[in-house]
Amino acid sequence: MNHLLKMLDLSKEEIIELLNLADQLKYEKANNIPHPHLTGKTLAMIFEKSSTRTRVSFEVGMYQLGGHPLFLSSNDLQMGRGEPIQDTARVLSRYCDGIMIRTFGHAIVEELAEYSSVPVINGLTDFSHPCQIFADLLTIREYKGSFEGLKVCFIGDPNNMANSLIVGALKLGMRFSLASPEGYSLHPEIADFVAGNPDFEQTTDVLEAAKAADVVITDVWASMGDEAEVEERKKAFANYQINRQVMDTADEDAIVLHCLPAHREEEITTEIFEKYAHVIFDEAENRLHAQKAILVKLMAP
Repeated sequence: MNHLLKMLDLSKEEIIELLNLADQLKYEKANNIPHPHLTGKTLAMIFEKSSTRTRVSFEVGMYQLGGHPLFLSSNDLQMGRGEPIQDTARVLSRYCDGIMIRTFGHAIVEELAEYSSVPVINGLTDFSHPCQIFADLLTIREYKGSFEGLKVCFIGDPNNMANSLIVGALKLGMRFSLASPEGYSLHPEIADFVAGNPDFEQTTDVLEAAKAADVVITDVWASMGDEAEVEERKKAFANYQINRQVMDTADEDAIVLHCLPAHREEEITTEIFEKYAHVIFDEAENRLHAQKAILVKLMAP
């Protein structure tokens, strides 16, 4: 594992190894046990999309690991003025020990990794969000004890979150149901991955998807980059909401996850959000622990 670009690149064993390391680092943090694995290391953090959790968790994580984070917006870099990605990759590789990027097209991350001589971490692209999925998986295991036999239900847009979650869940032995409107289909790479897998289903029926689910997850109806489609998506996804009826259909011990930010009364009701807020904010905290594990795995000596 030289980079973290998408969940499709990882084996079940690699996913479990990172989750176990995140557990260890979380325990050490809770018990004030120092873990300066990245002393003297520098992480370049490129942001072409705005961020709360990604930026703060990577910065804090690097400090707690003894390293130094370097925030770089697209306005700070010559990338923003047309410098080729491959040149940026080669320059930053001479200065830094790792590169994290939060951007739009997934090809940007792939090209950055191709030309970089240091590890590249995908902080989010339009196709994939592996850092968030590791936090989700960590949270699921904390609340459910294991993955085998669980049913995960995702309600909403089959976006980067769904793409990554589908792969992570199926690789770990969970079943997956996706509820989305007509016209919102799987990305071709994900469609190929799930083809013929009896543990995956996609339906337009929200209650059918949520039936007996152990984990119910959603995301905003319009992600960054979809702003022009906001009104269209509000109509298309009007019935694709986690609400009391959905949770009455799910398993009685089901948990709710949301990667945040949440638009209450759109993809999730205020009632349900607040009922499961303790889980959702554990999930948000786990971004820190999961990303520290990724940083140690890729950047520690």
